[in-house]
Amino acid sequence: MAPRGNNIIQNNHYHKHWQRYVKTSFNQPGRKKRRHLARQEKAKRITPRPSAGPVRPVVRCPTFRYNTKIRTGRGFTLEEINAAGLSPKYAQTIGIAVDHRRRNKSTESLQLNVQRLKEYVSRLIVFPRKASKPKKGDSEAEELKLAKQVIGPLFTKPYQGDPPKARIITDAEKKTSVFQSMRIARANARLVGIRAARAKKAEEADLMKKK
Repeated sequence: MAPRGNNIIQNNHYHKHWQRYVKTSFNQPGRKKRRHLARQEKAKRITPRPSAGPVRPVVRCPTFRYNTKIRTGRGFTLEEINAAGLSPKYAQTIGIAVDHRRRNKSTESLQLNVQRLKEYVSRLIVFPRKASKPKKGDSEAEELKLAKQVIGPLFTKPYQGDPPKARIITDAEKKTSVFQSMRIARANARLVGIRAARAKKAEEADLMKKK
């Protein structure tokens, strides 16, 4: 449609330097090679420590949508480190990531990460700062000879079980409303204190009547 009314005539600018704003990705193969070489150089630099860096905990993703998924977290909590028989300061010196802000919300995650720490410590070979003066907790000379750098991830992801197979929905499941049951559960959790206060008041009123 043609413009209506006695308006200003459009003055469109089509002679722009469009080549300034075009972004290409022809350097992808080169960048890939550069990252690969950088990983190799880092592995040589930090040998005999693991190439993947410090060991990290297993955590669940945040929010209701993603909390069924598992990933590696930033660091172990202070509770997990103490349960594994370590101190946070010492743990950082032997390649264990520590996160003082994270909190354990379930016993399951706590036990899983404590077990992860214990397994790591059992496989650990600690080199002395001075070969001539080994300290308490350092590995023996025979163990030091067997030390090899671990390339790749230190631990595999924990097995979460097979995903549920497709099946026919039962009549009982068709009758129940998940939304309604969730709403009732939320309401019950919200009204615990109010209902307890009402029950207490009713008991006191009964006692007063009996007197």
